[in-house]
This record gives sequence, C-alpha cells and structure tokens, in this order.
Amino acid sequence: MKPIRVMLVDDSATVRQVLTGILSAAPDIQVIGAAADPLFALDKMNRDWPDVVVLDVEMPRMDGITFLKKIMAERPTPVIICSTLTEKGTTTAMQALSSGAVSIVTKPRIGLKQFLTESGHEIVSAVRAAAQAKVRHLVPVAIPPPRYGLDAIPASPALAMAETTDKVVAIGASTGGTQALEIVLTALPRVCPGIVIVQHMPEKFTAAFAARLDSICAIEVREAKHGDRVRPGLALIAPGGRHMQLRRSGAQYHVDVIDGPPVNRHRPSVDVLFRSTARCAGGNALGIIMTGMGDDGARGLKEMRDTGAVTLAQDEASCVVYGMPKEAVRLGGVGRSLPLASLPWEIARYGGGE
Repeated sequence: MKPIRVMLVDDSATVRQVLTGILSAAPDIQVIGAAADPLFALDKMNRDWPDVVVLDVEMPRMDGITFLKKIMAERPTPVIICSTLTEKGTTTAMQALSSGAVSIVTKPRIGLKQFLTESGHEIVSAVRAAAQAKVRHLVPVAIPPPRYGLDAIPASPALAMAETTDKVVAIGASTGGTQALEIVLTALPRVCPGIVIVQHMPEKFTAAFAARLDSICAIEVREAKHGDRVRPGLALIAPGGRHMQLRRSGAQYHVDVIDGPPVNRHRPSVDVLFRSTARCAGGNALGIIMTGMGDDGARGLKEMRDTGAVTLAQDEASCVVYGMPKEAVRLGGVGRSLPLASLPWEIARYGGGE
C-alpha cells in the first residue's frame, strides 16, 4: 500500500518538528513537506500534491481559513485544522468545518509540545480518517414542498392520541457530517417531524454548530438539554462530551442528556441514540445513518429496523467517508441507501405519513 502523504502548514517550528516526528513514526504515513505559511506550502504542494494537509489557522501572509477555501475551490483535498483558536472559541472551528475541513484538532496555548506528544495516536488516527475522505463541493438541493398540511391533523385530541403518536427522526453522522447535515436540515420545511441528531464533535463545538444551523434553517435547531421535548419543527443535537437518549412519556418523546463512558470510542454515540429510539419509538421512528468513519450506529440502526422503524443510509457516492453506512448495510440494518440530496425529501415525506 502507498503511504498517506502529508503536508504540514504551521508557523511554529516546534509544531512542525513534533508533528513530523509523530506522523513519520507511523508506517503508513509519509510527511512530504512542512511550511511556515500557506504561500510557502502552496509552492511545495504544486510540485508534489499531498493526500492530506494538516493546517494551522493563525499564520503570516495568509490565514488558514482563506487557504482552506482556496484548496477546496481549486483542488479539493482532505484538510485537518490543528489550531489553538478552536479552544478560545468555536466560531473559527465552525467556519473551518463549513469551508470543507474534515476534522479539527485543538492545540492548547500552554504545554503544546507535551500535548502533541501525548495526542500522537489521535493525530495519526485523524490523518488516516482524512485520507479516506472524499472531499468535494456539496451543493444544497431544493426539495418539493411536503404533501401535507393542517388538514392532516385529526380534529379530535383523543383520536390523535390513539392513532397519531409523534414520529421521530433519529440521525447519526461523523466525518463529513457537518456539511451533510447542513444540506439536509436547510432543505427541510418548517413543518417536519421532530429530529434528534448525534454528530461526532468535541465538547463546546455542538452549541455553536447548532446555533449556526438555526440561523440558516426554516426549522429550529439547538443543542439538546436534558428533558427537552422532541416536537415537530425542532432538531436537537446531542452536546459534545455527553450521550443523548430518547425517552417516551405518554404520547410524547423527550431526550435525556447523560454522562457515561464512550461507546464505540465516541461520546456522544450514535448507537446510544439509535438503541434508545428502537426501544422507545419502534415503528414510529425513521433512522438515518450518514457519512462517517467506523461502525458507530450500525448495530443501533439494525435494532431500529428490527422494531419496525424505517431505516435509511446515505449512499457511498455522496458520503465523504463510507464507513458507518457501509457497516450498517453489512449488518442488515438499512432498508434503503439513498443519495444525500434525497434525504430531506424522505424526512418530509415520512412526516406526512406517506
């Protein structure tokens, strides 16, 4: 197998030296160059284009976000942002992810060399995951209006309780999911089923991610809080660093945001959400597993399908990383695999009871 060829772009000589040592120690990774700023990097990259770029944000002559956008516009390549700015605030992190970064590693301002050394396994894993990513420009696709309205709501509250219990859409995503979720959620009509989402993200990132989506979506999007009700027109995103479970109370659904050990190396875990959805909602749920590396969510989606839920997977062609959906298909948990552009329509159609 050919090694993963990496370019490091960081104005700190210490960071370049330590990262070069960490990555070069991995047998399947080759650092082909390191540069102190994007203009130096671009000159080297044009002579020998890398498979993965590890990129800082604050640098002379050109900032990392501008360089990221240039790469994604001219020659899309997996980029990992490695910056201290993502610790100070999440705005830059959200901007990086929305501009096409595959993942983010947050550097501390103090004890940087020790952190990089101790986080070597995480950084190597991030590079391996990035190398599998299929990066490209994703364009939101408009969907037809849903074929349902107020006349679909029964007049009798008692009849509604008996026959039309709330429906729930549970979504799980990882690498590439920030862009994919934006495409799905911005295409949804204001009237749609309640949505619960696990996107693998670090603590403190999810609140900013939810706020950004809320500002551009017709539906309401926010970071979940313990006890929040799942209701139509609302998408709840599990907070980074905590699991989210679905809970039923009468004919309504709520979420429990809980602590606990990582599941499938993740917290929040898609499997935790999907398994609780299978248990509490059964046939009243739609489960969707989207782009991501690994197998988190595959077993939970199978449990959802076994209890009568409709289950969908993002297809390989539209995934940045076809890992989680592939494993779910292998386990028999997927009813249909669909392009990313079709998922918003399926959610709206499901909410219409068709």
